[in-house]
Order: sequence, then C-alpha cells, then structure tokens
Amino acid sequence: MSIQINSGFDSGNIRVLGIEGDRVDLEIVTDHLSDFYQWFHFRVAGAKGRTLTFRITNAGGAAYAFGWPGYKARWSTDREAWRTAETSYADGVLTFSKTFDTDLAWFAYFAPYSMERHHDLVSTMALMPGVTHRELGKTLDGQPMDLLTLGTGPKTVWLYARQHPGETMAEWWMEGALEFLTDPTNQTALALREKAVFHIVPNMNPDGSRRGHLRTNAAGINLNREWHAPTMEKSPEVFLVKAAMDETGCDFAMDIHGDEAIPANFLAGYEGIASWTDEHGEKFYEYVRRLAKATPDFQLDLGYEKSAPGQANLSMSTNQLAERFGAVSMTLEMPFKDHEANADAEFAWSPARCKTLAHSCLETLAGFIDEI
Repeated sequence: MSIQINSGFDSGNIRVLGIEGDRVDLEIVTDHLSDFYQWFHFRVAGAKGRTLTFRITNAGGAAYAFGWPGYKARWSTDREAWRTAETSYADGVLTFSKTFDTDLAWFAYFAPYSMERHHDLVSTMALMPGVTHRELGKTLDGQPMDLLTLGTGPKTVWLYARQHPGETMAEWWMEGALEFLTDPTNQTALALREKAVFHIVPNMNPDGSRRGHLRTNAAGINLNREWHAPTMEKSPEVFLVKAAMDETGCDFAMDIHGDEAIPANFLAGYEGIASWTDEHGEKFYEYVRRLAKATPDFQLDLGYEKSAPGQANLSMSTNQLAERFGAVSMTLEMPFKDHEANADAEFAWSPARCKTLAHSCLETLAGFIDEI
C-alpha cells in the first residue's frame, strides 16, 4: 500500500513536496493573506510496519524559527493521547521520525483543538445551570463568536483564548476552566461564582482555527494587534468582544496563549501603560506569586521583557484592558515544548496539563479576587 498524507480537514495544514523511500519531505502552508506559518496538522495512512522520517523543509522560514530547537512534534493514533516524537532541527529543516504499528497516525505542532470540539464544549456548557450563551456576531467566514457567562458576584472577570489559532493549548485551558467553574461539587468554584460574573470566550479566532492558521484570521490579521481600533471589515472578532466588554466593564482579565520558544508557563502584565501605578501593578505581581506557590506547573524566572514606562502597545489586549478599564489584566503563555521545571518526557506540555493549570489559575483567583 502506498503512503497517503492528507490535511484536508478542520485545522489541517501541510503540503507534500515528495516521498522517496522512507523519507517524506513536507512544507507548512502560510496563513491566508499572511506570511505567518508554523502550525502543522496532518495524517498518514498506509505506513504500517515502516519507519518514516518527515522533513519540514521550510521550517527555517517559520514565524518563530528560533523556537524549533528543543521542540518535539506530537503524534497520535486515536486523536486523544498526543505523544512526542524524536525531533531535531538543523539547517532550517525540522525532522521527526515515527515507527508505524497502526494503519493511521496523526501529527501536529501541538494537540489540536477542532472547531467541532469547540461546538461540543459550548453546547455542553450552555446547558449547565447558571450558564448563559450569547452569539456576539459572526466572523468573516460566517462562523459564530460564542460568549458564555456565569456567576452572580459584583466583580467582572473576562477570560478569552486563542486569538492566535495555532496556539491550541489555549482552548484546552479553556475547557479546563469551564469544567472547573461549572462543577456543582466544587466549593471553591461555587464561592468564586458568588463573587464574580465570568464572561468567557473559548475561541477568539474560529476562522483561523478551522483554516489551520498559526496566528491570523481569515483576512490575514493578527487579532492581538487590533485592540486599539478593531473593525468589522478586518477584525470582527475583536470588535465584537471589545464591544461586549464595554457593556460590562472589566476588573480582571486573562488572555490565554502559547509561546513557541520559552519552555515554561508564565504570565505577562501591562507594564508601560500610561495609567500604570506601582500600587495597581502590585496586584498583578501578587497574583503571579500566588500562582507560582499553587502549582509546580508555573514559574517566575522565564518570561517576556517588560515594556518601558509609557511604551506599552495598546493594540494588544492585555495593555488595552488595563488602560481602558483599570483591569488587573494579564496574558498567560503556555509552551509548545514543555514546562521544563516540571517536565514530562512522554507527553511534554499536554492538554491534560493545560486543564489542570486552568484549575490552579482559578483556585488562585478565588483567594485573590477580594483584593482586586
């Protein structure tokens, strides 16, 4: 049987350049109307009993090629458990191998989170007691922008994920957060819902997610550079969510992402906004310190450089919400590699760990929300 490679499905992305013996040469397709690329997701059929070596020959031109060293590709046979493959990077080529003992296997940059799973998540959560669903509007491809709301308290919390669609760990985190908040046996969650109203957007970029993009929407726009002046023509996703935020206000916000290069979970804040005060900023820093104490899957040593005073980029949501609402606002970054301080050789950073980290984030918020 000949080898068949296919990416013609939700979030699929790969182009076959050639197959020579047991070597398969591939390239990642750029985001539509954009030069960004790094996300890949494809399946292989007809290779049972063989060991194949895959070479992504354009890896050196990827958006964050500096993130390839130390990275390991993910594979699965059941699309539930995603393990690491032996992977190397040299001379601009990402290489990984797999011995096939099944008729079919799947490969991806990180464990995928399909739009079908998104709709299952939204539908399940919309049926939970105390949860309301609102369709904010439509994307450029006509997909719905989903907002879930729960809680009765005086504080307003916004959680939103996957502005960059290839950062699928963000929606795995969201699944964990929603399961935590809607668990009727979870006393911490019940207390938290009495102290705050949660507005949750599980997927900010449905079009990019379905199209197999790394970073942009259907118009090739990076949504996390649109928060200063979004439009329905280019960035309806941000326009709609920001308008909903203006209706409710915002006391605490977390924007969920993934980072290609840094092998750790970390939080980035809003240093550099015009209204920054050390007193307000200390609230963010205190949350960060408490989260680090709460779980070994978080750390304080690795992260992004802070913006200089007055130099914050207000086109990015975390800065915009801190400046616009006075929110304790932050960006959570999770790794495509592994959280090296607490590593897992078989699975690396994984969907299950994303969900557990979401629980830790909310448990930390429960002990902190009165101080916002």
